[in-house]
Amino acid sequence: MPPRELILRAIDAARYAPSAKNSQPWRFIIVEDQKIKSELASIHPGASPLKGAPLAVVIACHVDESPTSYMLDCANATIYFLLALHALGLGAVWIQALRNIEDIRRILSLPDNAIPVAIIAVGYPDESPASKQRKPLGEIVFLNKYGVKLGEGK
Repeated sequence: MPPRELILRAIDAARYAPSAKNSQPWRFIIVEDQKIKSELASIHPGASPLKGAPLAVVIACHVDESPTSYMLDCANATIYFLLALHALGLGAVWIQALRNIEDIRRILSLPDNAIPVAIIAVGYPDESPASKQRKPLGEIVFLNKYGVKLGEGK
């Protein structure tokens, strides 16, 4: 199990993610309890990495603190958290939580104003998979207006 201190360091980095009006609507729930982790792993097939992970961290967002952009705010914090885990030598798997909001609320006793946006399975990596192919920049970058590829004009 990764030391809790490393997880807290990654959460500390995630606190610096941008949020609308600096609302910081995120909450991080560290899940070390095997029974709770198992319940979370059963919410949908994509949550199965939780079964073998030493711990999980659930990122929940307080809707009332950022009603317009809570989902983006907490997505930013999730990305910062994932990058910090990687920088600390830990492995992580992002698990989508939005299709199972009520299940996760029940499992973690979340209040009604908290929307779970992500579950992160955390541990030490036991493999080094090749990077997945990415679209080339020329396919996704435009200049000044959508559809104007770099080098095609002004």
